[in-house]
Amino acid sequence: MRRLGDRRDGTLIRDLDSMHYIMPLMYPNRCDNEAFMTIHCNLEKTEEYLKKLNAQNPDVKYNIFQLVITACLKTIRLRPQMNRFIANKNVYQRKDITAAFTVKKTFSDDGEETLARIPAEDTDTLESMHKKISQQIEFCKTSVDESTESMNFIQKLPGKHLIGAIARWADRHGWMPQSIIATDPYQCSVVLTNLGSLGMNIGYHHLMNWGTNSIFVVIGKKKRINTVDSNGKVNSKKELQLSMTIDERIADGYYYAKTLKLLKKLIENPELLELPLSEEVPY
Repeated sequence: MRRLGDRRDGTLIRDLDSMHYIMPLMYPNRCDNEAFMTIHCNLEKTEEYLKKLNAQNPDVKYNIFQLVITACLKTIRLRPQMNRFIANKNVYQRKDITAAFTVKKTFSDDGEETLARIPAEDTDTLESMHKKISQQIEFCKTSVDESTESMNFIQKLPGKHLIGAIARWADRHGWMPQSIIATDPYQCSVVLTNLGSLGMNIGYHHLMNWGTNSIFVVIGKKKRINTVDSNGKVNSKKELQLSMTIDERIADGYYYAKTLKLLKKLIENPELLELPLSEEVPY
């Protein structure tokens, strides 16, 4: 039941410890509170899993990006503090779990970009997430999403500075029209970008003071890494690096460390993603 202080997209956290209550008052801007972390995932079992999965389903192409999105959503589902956000100096628990990314309609310098938003349910698995992601990408390449349509309309209106001031005020209080933020990635649990698909290494991506997003994940290109064991033997493995930018005000370092441990386990053991998002896994 919605109570005074709750928002349409989040429930006000009323039992915060004093430190996490004070932090938004002292440091109100999300971009001033970024924590940057990196994980390295061994792809040996992951690539073998995808190879077998695609051999069993030749008409359905599973890829590493879909797997990482599903792993991020399951991690957020099992680590609920990662689905918090701060707005107007208050801490909220987001009411849904969503992932977002941009889709380039054509791979060219002037190719248009559009916005993809993937909602998750407790019963979702890698299979159902694959369908959602594929359908959303196909829609983005052939249609115009709601948020882009609204932005195209706003662009034609006069008084852009007044419009911007009103929008920022409405955003802080959770009163932005749904038609405008329907596919806005910065209103989602996690935003992802797959730089690896462009042959690029991981990098840092800032958060935004706009919206409610507290987590940004950058996926780099696959690399072959040589390591030396205690006996001096050189071992070669394929690795995927992910960088995460997190609003440090939503949890603490211990909570983040356990969260990254879970995410790494899910990517390195993708058979766990066949379980519903809400089903616990040991880590």
